Order: sequence, then C-alpha cells, then structure tokens
Amino acid sequence: METNKIVGEKIKAMRENQSLTVEEMAERSGLAVEQIQRIENNIDLPSLAPLIKIARVLGVRLGTFLDDQDETGPVVCRKSEASDTISFSNNTTRSRRHMEYHSLSKSKADRHMEPFIIDVASTEDNTFVLSSHEGEEFIMVLEGIMEISYGKNTYLLEEGDSIYYDSIVPHHVHAYEGKSAKILAVIYTPV
Repeated sequence: METNKIVGEKIKAMRENQSLTVEEMAERSGLAVEQIQRIENNIDLPSLAPLIKIARVLGVRLGTFLDDQDETGPVVCRKSEASDTISFSNNTTRSRRHMEYHSLSKSKADRHMEPFIIDVASTEDNTFVLSSHEGEEFIMVLEGIMEISYGKNTYLLEEGDSIYYDSIVPHHVHAYEGKSAKILAVIYTPV
C-alpha cells in the first residue's frame, strides 16, 4: 500500500537527516539491522511496537510517520475521509497484513494520541507474539469479538466493550477465533 512506502521513506530520511547509521538505529532501538533495512526499503510491514521504538530513537511522535499536514487547531475527520489506510503486520515472522488502520487525526500537528478505526481481517493463522512498548492503549470493539492477550491474562471483548492498558506489559490484539472485527483504538506514546 502506498502509505506503507511513505512510512519507510520517512524513517530512512529522518535517520539519515540525523546522521544515524542503520547499525546505530538498531543498537538504540533494540531492533535487528535487517529489520530496520527491511522496513526502510518497504519489504516488511512493521508492527506498531518496532515503529514506536524507531520513533523514540528519532525523537519524534509515532504520528510523525503518518502526518501529511500541520493543522494546529481542531481536526475534524469525516467518515469519507477515513478511507485512507495503513497496514501493519501482526508481529509474526511472515509479516502478513492483518489490520488496516484508518487514521482519525493524521492532519493534526503535535499530537500525542493516535486514534484509529482498525479493520481486523479474518484469518486461520492463530500464532502471534506478544510485544511491548512505552505508552498506553485504549480499545473499544465496534463490530465482532476481540481477544486481548495481556501479560498472563486473556480478555474477550464484544461489541461495545473496551479496555485501557499500559503498553509496556507484553500484549497482542487479535480477532477472536480468526473472525473479522472492527475496533476504535487510541494509542498514546510519550515522546
């Protein structure tokens, strides 16, 4: 997807602008050199956790990778405008797309929260890896049933249910029994 290419290109440009080598980025972020190269070259779809780690190293907000305008006042996102998507992987080694993120704030400059409507695709693959990063997340289920693995606990959320948690605890968000779902997610990451 074109938006994914923009993310990889922005990361590479920001890294080079700060005169950071890929090796330095890897060391500071805790990611593998190969993983950063694959993200920058648009080979892999990153999950949110590595993107957040890269943002921290670069000293920018997560939303910087998605920004396309610099509106400092309120931003209204109409239903028809939320059709642009960015896909992330589900943090597996196969890098498959399982979530399409519809940003609700990409034109808001200097934001600290990232609100998304996320379409969660159905899948038969039930393997996933817990990940963690700084910040907090709020999720509300709009359609379907979601399963949230959080530390040693698992929570099932149905339509209208929500969860708010610290992202530093290892977690994974996925549709229950591989069926499709839709959620509202707000991600906060400190700069």
